[in-house]
Amino acid sequence: METISTPLQKRQALEPLHVLLIGNNPIDMGKVLDKLHQVRSQKMDTEIAFDLKSILERLIRFRPNFILIDDNIGKRELLETVNELSTHNKTKDIPITVLKNSNYHEALASGSILDYLLKQNLSAEDLYNTIKNSLRFRRTQLYLYQAYKKRKKQLMEYMQ
Repeated sequence: METISTPLQKRQALEPLHVLLIGNNPIDMGKVLDKLHQVRSQKMDTEIAFDLKSILERLIRFRPNFILIDDNIGKRELLETVNELSTHNKTKDIPITVLKNSNYHEALASGSILDYLLKQNLSAEDLYNTIKNSLRFRRTQLYLYQAYKKRKKQLMEYMQ
């Protein structure tokens, strides 16, 4: 069976991904950045931030469409960062994925985090697939939310 690409899918593949990497370890962030640049089928623009202040500085001139956060920043800092990103106008609808060191630590319970990836044995293909799937999932969520609001409004008008 052959998969047929729609014009929208082709256009989205040509548009660069704007990825914001957040973490406190430059070595780990460099490794993730190398993995992102190994993806040859997609152009990626990346920015790296190390704390909330540098995140806000990056958002002044950079509009990400995907956010990747290393869990090494600490549980409290991770929670603060996710809360800030999920309420900021530029980032509230952007999918967030957390890079984890192990499966033994509990995951952060937040509706804003769409996926978790283990850093161990992370490949460029795994990273790219996670980005693609998270972007599709977020677009679907936003579409369903807008459709729900529209239908709810229509139903309320009909019932009056």
